[in-house]
Amino acid sequence: MPFIYMIGLLIVLIGADQGIKAWVSATMTQGQSDTLIPGVLSLTNLHNHGAAWSMLQGKMNFFLIISVAAVLVMGYYLIKFRKSRGYSFTIVFLLAGTIGNFIDRGIHGYVVDMFQVDLNLPFLNFVFNFADACLTFGVIMLLIMLWRSEKLESAKS
Repeated sequence: MPFIYMIGLLIVLIGADQGIKAWVSATMTQGQSDTLIPGVLSLTNLHNHGAAWSMLQGKMNFFLIISVAAVLVMGYYLIKFRKSRGYSFTIVFLLAGTIGNFIDRGIHGYVVDMFQVDLNLPFLNFVFNFADACLTFGVIMLLIMLWRSEKLESAKS
């Protein structure tokens, strides 16, 4: 896939993240929750001043610095692996998630989360946003690609 398509996908993913967050912020009050799938998923407007699971509350400068560093590293690897469709695709999702949450932190001082998992199981009740979903998808894809690469290398030996 040509590099320009990867940049286009990055812009679409960031735009989708910011659009969903703007829509939720404009149509729901903070803390409001509406059930989408009973017992499974709700749409909620929450402001997260930390990281995943609200860890490190109020450490915005730390998150901003880490985000800039991560974007620089991932940007380097996106350029380095631009001819590898799989790695480029994976890095674009990681970049989109990082940039989407960076924009929120930089503008608002918090991240807007909206998808609430309502399962009554330990560790399966959490709230996330589209950027978090991009990051999760990117990490899963990266792990699969590294596993496949390792498997290919061991087969060559």
